Amino acid sequence: MASKIFMGDMPELMEKILNNVNDDDFYSLYPCALVSRHWCKMSIPILWRNPFLSYKSPLFISQYLLSLDENEKSVLKEYEINVKFQNTLFNYARFLKILNLISLASRIYQWINHRYFYWNQSYELLRCHIMNFLLKLIVENGAIVHKLDLHFADDELQSEILHLFGRNERFFSQLKELSLAGISRLSIKSATALSENLARNTTNISVLNISEYYSGYGPQLLHAIICIIKSQVQLREFRLIGEENPKEFHGIISALESQKESLEEVTIAYCNNVRILETCLNTLEINSSLIYASSLVHILEKSGKLLQRINLESDGGKICEESLLLRTLKSFCPNITYLNISCIRFSTQFQDLICNLQKLQFLMLQNINDILAEELEEEEELKMRVMQFAKILPLTLQYLDLRYSGLSSYIDILLNNCYAPLKTLLIHHIDGKKTTKALIKFCIRKRTLNYVSIDSVIDNIEKEVEGYIKVVPSHRITVYC
Repeated sequence: MASKIFMGDMPELMEKILNNVNDDDFYSLYPCALVSRHWCKMSIPILWRNPFLSYKSPLFISQYLLSLDENEKSVLKEYEINVKFQNTLFNYARFLKILNLISLASRIYQWINHRYFYWNQSYELLRCHIMNFLLKLIVENGAIVHKLDLHFADDELQSEILHLFGRNERFFSQLKELSLAGISRLSIKSATALSENLARNTTNISVLNISEYYSGYGPQLLHAIICIIKSQVQLREFRLIGEENPKEFHGIISALESQKESLEEVTIAYCNNVRILETCLNTLEINSSLIYASSLVHILEKSGKLLQRINLESDGGKICEESLLLRTLKSFCPNITYLNISCIRFSTQFQDLICNLQKLQFLMLQNINDILAEELEEEEELKMRVMQFAKILPLTLQYLDLRYSGLSSYIDILLNNCYAPLKTLLIHHIDGKKTTKALIKFCIRKRTLNYVSIDSVIDNIEKEVEGYIKVVPSHRITVYC
């Protein structure tokens, strides 16, 4: 670092640092823009790469409108919007890197409301005009997007914009993340045209999301989506979310075979037919009303030691053939580091699986399906099982989420017998003083626990554990697959 500074490369280093500022910290860039002319040139492109974030003021829309041509400004005058000619310091439209059509439409809506304080039918047409004007401005001014979220509203994009996308190949040339959603009967023509364009002009997409999937899409659109998948050099993540248990994928899933060398994560929500996947995965996420283990065995065996993150959530409250699932995971997938599983029995077979996962770091349990026993002997047996479970938790485990597990009444037993160096613990509630005492004793014994989230916080709990751990809201520490 010092040699770079003495060699005169400090501006280059500063530009790299500023480019790594998160969108959440973008306010810190405003003072940077005032330091000097050079810092301003470095900061402004970063500030304008994703201007449509929800927490940003919509007033920046006015800055874009200054660059419209005279015909477009005359359209705005019909709505009493008089955009006076003014030279802007920068070509702001050119800096755009992240485009989300929903966010764009929302900011335009807010901008119109800010001017008129009420909404009428004619302003909906104004919103469409401004949206198309801005898209045209962004493309024509040389923007190159890295992340594109196309949500198709019922009102189709103007054909002029579609042709504009087609003529400007550079606009999509460096695209890394693509999301397609909201394709309805009225917008299928626009979606097809854009998808065909993307299939021709993009090869570097690493993340592809298809939301609100409907197996009744027309053959042209389905073919265009398949072409997008096959034309990529290294597709790493694929997500398909839509109708429950679709009967037909029309070749979309089989097209993933072309990406088997690079594909790491596949999410197919509301689908039990995972045997259609013919690739090894790093991450597998299933969210369905019922999960059938027999449909997972093939992909689990094929992925084997490569599989590191698995999320199985059953909305219907059941994993069918769970013994087969647990046996397969134990035999073929020893390298799991993240496990989120719901509706599983708190059985010895389940505990054997957890004991076998010696690289496990994150564990989330939901709806443990042992019915709490009414008889004393069975209650004691369940306590014994919790004690055994605590003792076999892997020594790599750092994050444990038991909020929806049904184990809240046994947290004290778990903590008193746990050897894992937990750093984060999420629970539903603290069951009396004994649980608080067990929590403090665990902190003293292990000296690793930093954060605890308690959904139902009792009075003074924060004061009682003050000095040992921080009690924080769950949304601040929840980890997703």
